[in-house]
Amino acid sequence: MAELSLKELVKNINDVVSLPGVFVRVNAMVNDENCSINEVAEVISQDPGLTIRVLRMANSPAYGISKEIDSVAKAATIIGTERIRDIALATSAVETFDGIPNELVSMEDFWMHSIYCAIISRYLGSLVKLASAESLFVTGLLHDIGQLVLFRALPDLSRQSLEYVLDDTEETELFMVEQELLGFDHAMVGAALADSWHLTPMLVEVIKSHHDLSGADKYLQESAIVKIANTIAVMTELNSVHIEETDAAMLTDDDWQSAGFDPEQADKIIEDAVHFAQQSYKDVQKLLLN
Repeated sequence: MAELSLKELVKNINDVVSLPGVFVRVNAMVNDENCSINEVAEVISQDPGLTIRVLRMANSPAYGISKEIDSVAKAATIIGTERIRDIALATSAVETFDGIPNELVSMEDFWMHSIYCAIISRYLGSLVKLASAESLFVTGLLHDIGQLVLFRALPDLSRQSLEYVLDDTEETELFMVEQELLGFDHAMVGAALADSWHLTPMLVEVIKSHHDLSGADKYLQESAIVKIANTIAVMTELNSVHIEETDAAMLTDDDWQSAGFDPEQADKIIEDAVHFAQQSYKDVQKLLLN
C-alpha cells in the first residue's frame, strides 16, 4: 500500500507542476458570468505562445470550424468562450505534462493513446448529438493524466502495477491492480488533480469514471463515451477492429447503452471510429505536439 494519501499525492505534484497562469485566469473568467467574451480573448492574446496554439487549433480541419479565424476575439465570438477554454486547456496541458519526467513510459506513446482517445471521444459524442461533444475532446485527451502523476510520484509501485498487468494471464485491468497496491488508481488521481485545478465538473467526473461507470453520476453518458473511446483508442494503436482480440470484448451492453448506442451496432461503430481516428491523428498531433 502506498504511503502517500491521494490528497498528499496531488498536493505534492502541484508543488512540481501547474497549468500556466494565463489558463488559470481564463478558466476563472469563463466561469464568471460577469466576464465578457472580449475580456477572455484579451487575456489569451497577452500570451503569444498560447495565442498561436489556440488559433492554429481553431483553424484546423480537425476541429471542424469552416470560417477562417485570425484573432482570438474572432474565435471566441464564433465558437464561444467555453470551446476556447477547452482548446487552451488541451494545448496548455500537453505543454505542462511534457515537463514531467518519468522512467516508465514513452511520452510519444502516452500522447498517441491520449490523442486517439480525444479524437474518438469527440467523434462518438457527435454521433449521438451530445451537447458536450466538443468538450469530450479535451476530456479524452486528459483521461489518463493520473498515470503521469503516479509515474512521477510513485515510480516503483507504478512499475509493479504495470509488470503485474503484463504478466497476468487473467487480464486484470491496471486500475484494479493500482487500487490493490496503492489504495487508489490513476483515474482517481487524475480526477483529484483536475479538481484541484478547478477544471469543469464534467471533466473531473469523466476522468474519475472512465474505467468504472459506477462512479458516474451527472455525466454518465460522457463517462461511458470516454470509456468506450479509451478501448477503441487501444484498438486503433493496434490497427485492429476485431473485438475478440482486444479489451473491447470487456465492454458491456450497458456501457454502449449508457453512451447512447445500440450494442448491436458496436462492430460498425468501432470500425468507423478506428478509421476516423487514423485519418485525423496526424493533423491533431501536429497541432498539439509541435
